[in-house]
Amino acid sequence: MDDNGSEMKEKSKEISEGLRGPQNPSAPQVTKEEYKTMTEKASPPSPFLKNALMAFLIGGAICCLGEALAQMYMAGGLDEKNARALVSVTLVGLSAILTAFGVYDNIARVAGAGTLVPITGFANSVVSPAMEFQSEGFITGLGAKMFIVAGPVLVYGISAATLYGLILWIFRLA
Repeated sequence: MDDNGSEMKEKSKEISEGLRGPQNPSAPQVTKEEYKTMTEKASPPSPFLKNALMAFLIGGAICCLGEALAQMYMAGGLDEKNARALVSVTLVGLSAILTAFGVYDNIARVAGAGTLVPITGFANSVVSPAMEFQSEGFITGLGAKMFIVAGPVLVYGISAATLYGLILWIFRLA
């Protein structure tokens, strides 16, 4: 226990090194101006216009792919409702496969929010944690962590839809 306690004190000392405070009063003090300069250096501004353009182009390309698939499915004999449903299934499956092979993350690095908005972003948010935790097993890893990102979206989305549905139902009765 003493060894463990001394190790923790040593780690605490390493962490607080360079930080002025009650545990380390001899550390050099950084002024607000110096801190601001260090922060600006560490986090340069992002290229907003480039990021917005790439999100627009790649997000638009995903939507164009969806429309092309819909037209192809309708040309193959499906009615519009079934073709649109099959487009959703195709895009979700395609993004899940691309996520599994690590390709979707590379696309997302360039596209940013352009890959998050369409349905493909939802599929990616389900598959990514599942891939990350698959080594922990099917139940405690893959099954438990699969909806770690998408779960709150589902819970609040379904709850909001239920609430809105009830409000509409009540006002139609009035």
